[in-house]
Amino acid sequence: MAFGWLDEQAQRRRRAGLVRTLRPRPAASPLLDLASNDYLGLARHPQITEGAARAARTWGGGSTGSRLVTGTTELHTELERELADFCGFEAALVFSSGYAANLAAVTALAPHGSLIVSDAGNHASLIDGCRLARGTTQVVAHAEPDAVRKALSAHEGTAIAVSDTVFSVDGDAAPLTALAEACRERGAGLVVDDAHGLGVLGDGGRGAPFAAGLAGADDVVATVTLSKSMGSQGGAVLGPARVVDHLVNAARTFIFDTGLAPAAAGAALAALRLLRREPERAARARAVAGELHARLTAAGLEAVRPDAAVVSVRAPSAEDAVNWAAQCRAAGLAVGCFRPPSVPDGISRLRLTARADLTGQEIARAVRLIGETRP
Repeated sequence: MAFGWLDEQAQRRRRAGLVRTLRPRPAASPLLDLASNDYLGLARHPQITEGAARAARTWGGGSTGSRLVTGTTELHTELERELADFCGFEAALVFSSGYAANLAAVTALAPHGSLIVSDAGNHASLIDGCRLARGTTQVVAHAEPDAVRKALSAHEGTAIAVSDTVFSVDGDAAPLTALAEACRERGAGLVVDDAHGLGVLGDGGRGAPFAAGLAGADDVVATVTLSKSMGSQGGAVLGPARVVDHLVNAARTFIFDTGLAPAAAGAALAALRLLRREPERAARARAVAGELHARLTAAGLEAVRPDAAVVSVRAPSAEDAVNWAAQCRAAGLAVGCFRPPSVPDGISRLRLTARADLTGQEIARAVRLIGETRP
């Protein structure tokens, strides 16, 4: 049989407790949500949903083509201008997803003969970008600027270092300033994925590069997703105008992909404007994360101190993590569950996401349920 080998793979997953299943959620879920990436609580905000509806009524249900054919509307360029201005970069380019944005940035900026120095804890989209790029990739120890410096010093020619700004597994932040210094010593570029920083870190949520004083630098490129703090969908690359111009001409996930749907662009633009008016949402998300961590550790749980809005709670095993998350769900709490191969260190976790709209009562309830259902 052509696909008979799939049965053996499925059996291996079941034996290892690594079977993944889709779980469709209803429009009105009774669960307390600490699993989504809706850090600012904007996905259902009336101004954001109206922004999506208005864009769909004006521009249609889809973008109708690739960005270079019919898929660029005035709404897309408006979003790009405001996103670049908000985050402090010269230019921005919007993609259909943050994943596509990362593939574009890494592959287009690492030509044949170049070196990519990649953090061991990077997101799968950055890893896949490294795999697809024509340059050579060297994976270095997690959050170690000296390891980046050593790798760059052994290479002559074009090079970039690639890192998340906030790592999605434990929620720890990369040492961006030190990474930039290591890159500048060798004339290398720095490409950072700010998916978990935008809307949470920096002045009013302007992102981790802005907070580190790197926004707008001619040797720094940032990618973002619009599907987390912005409560929408899509992604973008931010950087010097010449980098954006290069991506328009060289990035395959831009040239050959259908443009972002107008509704998603409209929702993201509405969220960006709301965040400008209500910058305190960013600080509130960080405060909720801090309170979650403090309460979890006080309850005797092994939780990693968050640098942004992700709080990680260690589980004894992959099977325990799956069962723990299921018990939480049965008790009315939705939490994330990270296990191999999604975790680079092999340690399974519950992954909690702080939201700016969580109340103190909801935080206390979440911690109580996690403690009551622990393995």
